[in-house]
Amino acid sequence: MDTASVRVLVVDDNEPWRRFLSTTLAKRPGFRVISEASDGLAGVQEAEQLQPDLILLDIGLPALNGIAAARRIREVSPKSKILFISENRSRDIAAQALNTGAGGYVVKSDAATELLHAVKAVLQGKTFVSASLTGLDLAEPADDQSDDPQRKKVVAAFRAQKKARHEVEFYADDAGFVDGFACFIEAALKAGNAVIVIATESHQASLRQRLAADGWNVAAEIEQRSYIPLNVADTLSKFIVNNSPDPVLFRKLAGDLITEGARGAKGEHPRVVVCGEGVHTLLAAGHIEATVLLERMWNEIAQRYEIDVLCGYFRNPFASEEGISKLKRVCMEHTAAHGRELCY
Repeated sequence: MDTASVRVLVVDDNEPWRRFLSTTLAKRPGFRVISEASDGLAGVQEAEQLQPDLILLDIGLPALNGIAAARRIREVSPKSKILFISENRSRDIAAQALNTGAGGYVVKSDAATELLHAVKAVLQGKTFVSASLTGLDLAEPADDQSDDPQRKKVVAAFRAQKKARHEVEFYADDAGFVDGFACFIEAALKAGNAVIVIATESHQASLRQRLAADGWNVAAEIEQRSYIPLNVADTLSKFIVNNSPDPVLFRKLAGDLITEGARGAKGEHPRVVVCGEGVHTLLAAGHIEATVLLERMWNEIAQRYEIDVLCGYFRNPFASEEGISKLKRVCMEHTAAHGRELCY
């Protein structure tokens, strides 16, 4: 498609984002934003009436969500190219978006660097997916309406999962906590991995004593940044807003920490591993929804950066009938759960 004639429809319920997308394209020769819509139903109507060449489409739209809108647009404006631009990083959502026959999926936080590349690829009939989604297990669509071999090739490539562990352990007391975390930390250090430990000051002190007793020069490991101890309260304060984790703040903090840890890893195949009790801290304060959300964020980070994560809980919050329900929700968010039988 000749970019000199590209007519664009922007569909997003966030006015600043519509302005950003429209302004970005307006600065490029050959693009003309012919209309904007703030909900999915209006987006379908505009697409049917205007038959745009390119539609930039959000997922979380009022009236009609972006995926449902894309399916209708495929019917009423079949020649329009669709590029999803959303902050949603869910595997299922990303897969469903591609299943509509859309040409690409860009995560909003990556749009500043990826938008124009994505637009170019989609207009050329290629598939573009944000680099931050690489490694997601997007199954090839069963009801795919597109015969684009390039798109199917990209989707199929996403089947290869990154090798990551996101595990949980439940401890009866402080001694069990120190034993469990110490084993995890020592195994990581022996492999040449960098370890990020998020715990209370008292637990950090006990872990340092345990590691020193087992022959580790903890001060040297800290200096080399292969051992990074963080206070759990201070760490949570950096991304908890109104008693719930803020996704943008969390991803920024996690990315910075993992980047720092990667510099301290020294094995043949170095990795970064994280162990912490931040999730237990939220749960103990009565914030189960925030706990589950934080677990899901750690799962995303584990997959994105190919790291190992161990989340530590004490069994006390699960020692009731209501607690069993919470336990099951926590366990569902992990690749493996250890010690949960203590709660029954």
